[in-house]
Amino acid sequence: MVDLNTTAAEELDSVPALQGHGFEIVRYRKEQGRFTSLRQLDEVPGLSDKTGGIADQVTVLDS
Repeated sequence: MVDLNTTAAEELDSVPALQGHGFEIVRYRKEQGRFTSLRQLDEVPGLSDKTGGIADQVTVLDS
């Protein structure tokens, strides 16, 4: 399980649905702040409507 708020781009790329988008996820996180829900992945360039079914691989931790 990878945390969208702390995981490095390379590890995010290891999730099949996110492969090749790790850098964009980290950049979004730096520009927009911490993720508060998985649905925010739809706001990351290139990921709109491509992240269904990843809730068992990705999380958003509060701390």
